[in-house]
Amino acid sequence: MSGNGPVVLILAAGRGERFTASGGEGHKLEAMLAGRSVLDRTLAAVAAAGLESYVVRPPGGTVGMGASIAMGVRATADASGWLILPGDLPLIGAATLQHVAMALKDSPVVVPHYDRHQGHPVGFGQHYREALLALSGDVGAAAIVRRARTHGEVQDVMLNDAGIVHDIDTLDDLNAARERLNDRRSSDV
Repeated sequence: MSGNGPVVLILAAGRGERFTASGGEGHKLEAMLAGRSVLDRTLAAVAAAGLESYVVRPPGGTVGMGASIAMGVRATADASGWLILPGDLPLIGAATLQHVAMALKDSPVVVPHYDRHQGHPVGFGQHYREALLALSGDVGAAAIVRRARTHGEVQDVMLNDAGIVHDIDTLDDLNAARERLNDRRSSDV
């Protein structure tokens, strides 16, 4: 890792049980969305943003969100910060990722919002490395954000990108994402 900028930690360690329970086939991250897998679309947005990334997908099993974050931070410990991005956000825009990364230069924690809903990626500066490394199990970084708020260290950014809140947990979510992509294509014509 270069250590010059934040690294996008793409969390891809979940089982995706809600997706299969809803009628989806296979793992949600491998589900096809307009010719590409959900995970490939998320990775493409990060690449288009010009940001470094690290995919947290442990071999041989599933780990919880907290353990995944800690694993990613450990592997990229010299980064200036981390943008925590679940792999199931295939509609996120590259400009959104750049915006959060830039905001992280001015604040230790950056929390994006769309239409009054908190989304991803949540950005953390190097100052929070030890707290992120201490995460374990399936408890994510929400407690770290709450603690940072009490110290006035959180910058909330309002974004016009529904992709920060539109994750793929069920087959209905995947179908809704397909509709959104079709709507985007129609408006581009």
